[in-house]
Amino acid sequence: MSDHAILRITRESDIRNVKALIVGPPGTPYEFGFFESSSTWRGERGEEWSSAQGLESILISIQSLMSSNPYENEPGYEDAKSPEDKIMMAHYIAKIQHETLRIAVIQPLEDSLGIQLDGTLLPPTNASDTDDEETCFEDEKAAFEPFSDLRKRRFLWYYESYMQTIETAAQKVKPQEKFQQMSFEGGDNAMAGVFDYPELKRRIRFIKEAILNETKNWAVKGLEAKKRESRIAVNLQRQYEQVVEDLQRQKAFAIDLTLLDDNPFVWKMTYFGRPMTHLDGGIFKIKIHLSPRFPDEQPRVFVETPLFHHRVSKDGVLCYLPRRTEEMKHHIEAIVEALEEESPPYDPRTTVNLEASKLFWGSAEEKKKYYRALRKSVERSTE
Repeated sequence: MSDHAILRITRESDIRNVKALIVGPPGTPYEFGFFESSSTWRGERGEEWSSAQGLESILISIQSLMSSNPYENEPGYEDAKSPEDKIMMAHYIAKIQHETLRIAVIQPLEDSLGIQLDGTLLPPTNASDTDDEETCFEDEKAAFEPFSDLRKRRFLWYYESYMQTIETAAQKVKPQEKFQQMSFEGGDNAMAGVFDYPELKRRIRFIKEAILNETKNWAVKGLEAKKRESRIAVNLQRQYEQVVEDLQRQKAFAIDLTLLDDNPFVWKMTYFGRPMTHLDGGIFKIKIHLSPRFPDEQPRVFVETPLFHHRVSKDGVLCYLPRRTEEMKHHIEAIVEALEEESPPYDPRTTVNLEASKLFWGSAEEKKKYYRALRKSVERSTE
């Protein structure tokens, strides 16, 4: 089971070992938090499928509780409307928003990146950058962590949203201001702490830097893998050659592909805006970084030519969704589709430029402003 907001993965070696991830719904204090849970069950004869179905229902139920006003989810407070209740609602929402960033975004990413509290980085603890049989066996025995790469990619998608949330929320509270305790909190069911948005901002910036450094390091490890003629290096080289052959056969003149420094882990794509589209006449340089652990770690794609587009962040991160993740031809197709889509449905989980998104899905006049800004970036792309 997988969509943009709820994902469930079962370990192949043990189908009873299931992990699930819920991405916090936009417009709530849980927005773009990564809420992970495990589920294991003994599984009596004939009940394995019903267990999976039960888990699916539970995940949907949990997601439905992540509302814009979680105060009303507390027993006895469903219809709380008094002036005092409204004040407490605001306090409750504020601390949930803060703790979503701290616990459901920052902490798991720091753990997977090896970032310590003092801001230093731990060296990798495993040898999973190679693909020999011994390493694969060790990876199989390692902890089952299927969502580490997903968090990193989506963090790059949602980075601007996280920073905007921090900027807005920091204006409403003082640094080190204590959380307000709710009347229904007590004992183990209490959320104590203080607001510290400056520290959250620092940690989020450091996470971004660490992810970008990790991405750049893939190229170095990729060249090492190529020298060893490792399976993944050979596989990606073959995929690259096949994609190029397919493009030539299809006479797909809108796309040109090369390898940076003949490295199959860094693909350079030049996209020429197609006639009759809003990108007509533009020339856009795109860099596709691939991991030595592909497809377990998915490509990270950056549009290097400045482009005002709701799918391209201000830092050039492209949000795209391939139909199949293990074949690069599907990634190339999805990249083009993301750039060219004319009338996509509104989905804040897949739009990564806040200014562009606001204009594109705004009023008719705002949409005109969006296309004017887009055309300006298209015109500048040829300079």
